[in-house]
Amino acid sequence: MTITTLSRKNIQALTPYQSARRLGGKGDVWLNANEYPLSPGLNLQQRQFNRYPEAQPEKLVNAYAAYAGVAPENVLVTRGGDEGIELIIRAFCEADDQVLYCPPTYGMYAVSAETCGITAKTVPLTADFQLDLANIANNLAKVKVIFVCSPNNPTGNLLRRADLIQLLEMTKNRAIVVVDEAYIEFCPESTMVQMLTNYPHLAIIRTLSKAFALAGLRCGFTLANQELIGVLQKVIAPYPIPVPVSDLATQALSEQGLSEMQNNVAQVKAQRQWLIEQLQRLPQVEDIFPSEANYILVKFKNGNDIFKSLWEQGIILRNQNNALGLENCIRITVGTAEENLRVVEAISSQK
Repeated sequence: MTITTLSRKNIQALTPYQSARRLGGKGDVWLNANEYPLSPGLNLQQRQFNRYPEAQPEKLVNAYAAYAGVAPENVLVTRGGDEGIELIIRAFCEADDQVLYCPPTYGMYAVSAETCGITAKTVPLTADFQLDLANIANNLAKVKVIFVCSPNNPTGNLLRRADLIQLLEMTKNRAIVVVDEAYIEFCPESTMVQMLTNYPHLAIIRTLSKAFALAGLRCGFTLANQELIGVLQKVIAPYPIPVPVSDLATQALSEQGLSEMQNNVAQVKAQRQWLIEQLQRLPQVEDIFPSEANYILVKFKNGNDIFKSLWEQGIILRNQNNALGLENCIRITVGTAEENLRVVEAISSQK
């Protein structure tokens, strides 16, 4: 008998999510985690730490509700978007229920399901990275939660709004539909927030990790119908949001903070376009997929060799070669002008 064999059988078989930090690397150009390259200049204002924090910090909830255009009762603050994903599975799935997701997409949907001992079912995206609605409709038996990501990670494209609405229609009274909007600040007009009123089984995952440049803060949000939020509040930890996190996150949602975020987005979009234009000229590049996020997915003629060569040069990208349908593809986070230039020069030097 070992410690490992004492653990749950599903945990023994689990392959953990390969986060950017878990994968490691020794570099000075980190473009593998879709982070903003610079940190905002925030400083702690709240310096009393002897009391437990509010379960749901009122100022932060109100600030995010105002930003997202919803009522405070439609907001749950979580430890990053990842906690929202796991809470929904824990709150809604019985042992014999299933979770459905559509690869290639964010890997934590599957890992969170497996961690909770829930079967994960897949319906792959179509060749143009859109929902295969007919196939989803044929696979809804036992499915309690469906995860979709728009803009999708790692492909960067938006899912068609009409398809998302059709998905919501076909799942009424039978499943929770979770739309992951981690990158929505780069295309805010595409949010599904307006649909919360019409679809009480819709939940939206948000984060401050991307456009707000606060990945190290681990602050996310779930937006949903008040009843759905109430269910999640039953299973969330009693004091999930530390005082420093609440303090800095509230500052990020101030008028000045929102202005800085919007400037971040504008800079990323400009650099994204420059990066695309430069890479399109290179013979090593086979295709660059359209992106509405802060990264681009690039298909190379020999992606593994490109990835390894740049890794050895201290330029850390995200290899997608093993993802469904993404052979020879690399996801490149949009960095600073200097970082993007180094990427282009390093790729152009490959034979």
